[in-house]
Amino acid sequence: MDETRTLGAMLDASVRAHRRREALWFDGRAIPFAALDEQACKVANGLSGLGIEAGDRVALMLPNIPEFVHAFFGIQKLGAVAVPFNVLYKGREILHILNDSGARALFTLTHFAPLIDEVREDAPALEHVILTGQRTLVYVTPESTMAVLLAVDAAHEPSGEQLVRKIGEALTRTLRAFGVDAWYRHRGGVRVGGRKVGTVLASQVENLWIVQSICFLAPLDTADLFQAVWAPPEIRDKMVEPTTSVQKETGTRPSFEAFREAFLTRLREDLGIECEPGTLHRDERFGFERMRALARRET
Repeated sequence: MDETRTLGAMLDASVRAHRRREALWFDGRAIPFAALDEQACKVANGLSGLGIEAGDRVALMLPNIPEFVHAFFGIQKLGAVAVPFNVLYKGREILHILNDSGARALFTLTHFAPLIDEVREDAPALEHVILTGQRTLVYVTPESTMAVLLAVDAAHEPSGEQLVRKIGEALTRTLRAFGVDAWYRHRGGVRVGGRKVGTVLASQVENLWIVQSICFLAPLDTADLFQAVWAPPEIRDKMVEPTTSVQKETGTRPSFEAFREAFLTRLREDLGIECEPGTLHRDERFGFERMRALARRET
């Protein structure tokens, strides 16, 4: 292959010829060729530091944002192979692409991390997940969703992955006690068949794990979501992962109080800790506010 004709070499030539000219225009901001090249070099160096080499596949699950271009050209500079795919893809589609390509690394947005975590153990070639952006989107409604926020001392449970697994399994057993044939295999997601009925998200803030456990007791109405987040009608069904609920699976919706108490009892038994409802302590409030601020921050 003539290295002077690669996309990485083409960017190098463009930088030499048009260093200060606009390479990208995004959200009212111009990004010159020099800045694009600088970010692409950082990506290439970072991937090299992870052991990614020429010819390796690197997947890109990113929307049309500057980070996509930075990552794409960084991959080219390294001589690796970019594997971009649609951000609307869900579990099985993502897993097929990762395994079919043999991607060793994946770039994606932070709020896709739980989705990737769920399929990661079935993608043996995937060694590195590289996150960009700080937005975590979890859609819940007061009428249908049980949400329990836990603050767990990291000294009690140092592994966030193990903590999420234990809570996910506790949520699964709680659902089964209410007659739902739920299963938990992939990190964070509780499902009935191929539909999600619950999820567990964790974030570490200093010496605390802030864990959000969510379960759909009644069918989730997405009408309010699309009042706030515009999307073309033809893709709305792909933006929200297929879900089910306790009511849909059993014909009966338990009260929030009954389900919450059953879940907390299971947590006490499985984690060996006492769950104390009430107001947040200082460190817990700090952790909660930080997680909420990250969730609201623009990507």
